Amino acid sequence: MEFIDNLPPMDLMRSEKMTFVQLIIPVESAHRAVSYLGELGLLQFRDLNADKSPFQRTFVNQVKRCGEMERKLRFFKDQVSKAGLISSALPDLRIDIELEELETQLSEHEHELLEMNSNSEKLRQTYNELLEFKMVLQKASGFLVSSKSHAVIEERELDETTYSKNHYADTTSLLEQEMGPGPSDQSGLRFISGIISKSKALKFERMLFRATRGNMLFNQATAEEHMMDPVSTEMIEKTVFVVFFSGELARTKILRICEAFGANCYPVPEDVTKQRQMTREVLARLSELETTLDAGIRHRNKALSSIGFHLMKWMNMVRREKAVYDTLNMQNFDVTKKCLVGEGWCPIFAKSQIQEALQRATFDSNSQVGIIFHVMEAVESPPTYFRTNRFTNAFQEIVDAYGVARYQEANPAVYTVITFPFLFAVMFGDWGHGICLLLGALVLIARESKLSSQNKLGSFMEMLFGGRYVLLLMSLFSIYCGLIYNEFFSVPYHIFGGSAYKCRDATCSNADKVGLIKYQDPYPFGVDPSWRGSRSELPFLNSLKMKMSILFGVTQMNLGIVLSYFNARFFRSSLDIRYQFVPQMIFLNSLFGYLSLLIIIKWCTGSQADLYHVMIYMFLSPTDNLGENQLFWGQRPLQILLLLLALIAVPWMLFPKPFILKKLHSERFQGRTYGVLGTSEMDLEVEPDSARQHHEEFNFSEIFVHQMIHSIEFVLGAVSNTASYLRLWALSLAHSELSTVFYEKVLLLAWGYNNIVIRMVGLAVFAFATAFILLMMETLSAFLHALRLHWVEFQNKFYHGDGYKFRPFSFASLTDDDD
Repeated sequence: MEFIDNLPPMDLMRSEKMTFVQLIIPVESAHRAVSYLGELGLLQFRDLNADKSPFQRTFVNQVKRCGEMERKLRFFKDQVSKAGLISSALPDLRIDIELEELETQLSEHEHELLEMNSNSEKLRQTYNELLEFKMVLQKASGFLVSSKSHAVIEERELDETTYSKNHYADTTSLLEQEMGPGPSDQSGLRFISGIISKSKALKFERMLFRATRGNMLFNQATAEEHMMDPVSTEMIEKTVFVVFFSGELARTKILRICEAFGANCYPVPEDVTKQRQMTREVLARLSELETTLDAGIRHRNKALSSIGFHLMKWMNMVRREKAVYDTLNMQNFDVTKKCLVGEGWCPIFAKSQIQEALQRATFDSNSQVGIIFHVMEAVESPPTYFRTNRFTNAFQEIVDAYGVARYQEANPAVYTVITFPFLFAVMFGDWGHGICLLLGALVLIARESKLSSQNKLGSFMEMLFGGRYVLLLMSLFSIYCGLIYNEFFSVPYHIFGGSAYKCRDATCSNADKVGLIKYQDPYPFGVDPSWRGSRSELPFLNSLKMKMSILFGVTQMNLGIVLSYFNARFFRSSLDIRYQFVPQMIFLNSLFGYLSLLIIIKWCTGSQADLYHVMIYMFLSPTDNLGENQLFWGQRPLQILLLLLALIAVPWMLFPKPFILKKLHSERFQGRTYGVLGTSEMDLEVEPDSARQHHEEFNFSEIFVHQMIHSIEFVLGAVSNTASYLRLWALSLAHSELSTVFYEKVLLLAWGYNNIVIRMVGLAVFAFATAFILLMMETLSAFLHALRLHWVEFQNKFYHGDGYKFRPFSFASLTDDDD
């Protein structure tokens, strides 16, 4: 035991030792001190103002200001994105501007942008109206009939280059004039012209027909140019219409319907000369507006480019400042002493670094009083912190997804690094498929620096990239297990020499194992390729993989129980060692450890004993003679002894521990009938969460029921968990048979035809099935089953998983947040 105690500790085996510290920071150096601690990222602050709302805290105004600046920066980012400009991707971490100055600059930029957007929107609206007016003039002229000749006006095309450059009247007056029908008599035929969205044209025509009871003529033509919707900024197809009607009542109805459908009406004179004059005025005004809009867009893009260059730096600065003030709000503010009191957790190895950062903050802020940093005792359990790297981080995340380890508890991730990809490979064993996975993992690792710098990879790609080293080990173990199974896309190969068997006659492929003659030493590595295709292939591989699954399962469950011993030894719990670890080891190995021993003896001796019969009659009639199922001398008395030990182990787990705990509790508190008399002053000094307020109670019935549940769960779990490991055999068989079906029934069947088209189709179907079914669905299936074996069958033997993560205040974690 001394040898075990003297072994050097593993970094990942147990979480880092934590200490609870208190900081007393003068106000003048508080901001700089918290900023330096954020750059260091090794101190987790505790919220001392949890009972206060966010609006009752000290630095609520500063947080509001930072929130307002974040809103403005999000507005700038949205504007830069809409303009199609690219902001600076690499933020400049050098802070060369004060927060107050930045706040002023952001307000000025926002006011300028809002004013430019408002002007641009007004100009765009006027431009759209003129453009619609131009299209109405062009299209509606064809529908109008001259009052003298009643001939259709044929001139529709307008040559904009032949118009003179004389000064015309302002078009605004044309748009504001009364929407009159022209010089026609009120009792005669009148018309209204306008433009409407093409998607509404059919409903619009039906509504007009119903409202006027058919007393109207509706003409329409599709506009040649698409219009931009000012709200959604999408291009919309429009339709020009002219409605002929008679009577003032019909005119009122038509105008109301146009307003309801969002149709814009424009006056079109009947006289051709006036139409041309009005068209020239509209075109001249459009030309001026285009020039004005282009100049406005250039000016706006120039301003946005200037903002975009500093945008990432400003966003990073504001995000940091807000995080600093949020952290300061977690501390107590002492008005009389002009200082802040903060508490938190930090790893023991980081104490010197934190003290150095605090000294630097005191010096840089020119404070006359230093920051006090001292260690305190804490009631609650410390957070859990594992120092991981790029390789071990993914495996630690797999364990943390089940539950974060309790403080200083044995970490399953140490063993998961090897056991997880290995159990995956037992189910996925095929070295052809393993090579495909290996190539994918190597591509992800080769592009690691490029992919890690990208902010958004997509949920699937991000998950795949995060588990690139898990995928690497899974592929390597799959190649190893595939070589043992001797399967390359389900095809066996004589890689390590010739087979140990040869055919007795020509009907060897249809014969049983007796049709093969062993003529040389066994195949040196893995399964002999001669088993493929024989009638005994499936029974042989089933027997091999099923027994192998039980061996792996019993081994991993024993590892979990051994880890519970190291946990008990680390936490100095001799009760758990004597009344939990020892009976659990005895019970599991008396039954399933004995089964594993029988499997190994049967493999080594070549015996024909029926292990099912041995295990069943070990319980039903342990004293009967084993006969031909006896594997070694003294097997029957050994079975009786193991059965008795298993029966003794159950009450050993159940009864002693609760009664011993009750005895220890009664001895510890013997004679303490009365509580401790406390004064009001002492009560005021007690913290709300301190141990003094929690009276230590012992509920024997609760302890006994908990121990009974734990014992029953272990006894039943020993059987069910061992059976659960048979999924290794089942999924390995399914993967092998699926590969065989796709190879024989798709690829070989297509290759039997002397037709290049059929062969190519068969090859394409085989490649598709291999990629999407065997490499994607089967990989996911084996991954999930391996995950279950670790979470349930392995970790429930020793792992509590009821801790909480160490989340230090760090600026590095803020840069990954999405705004």
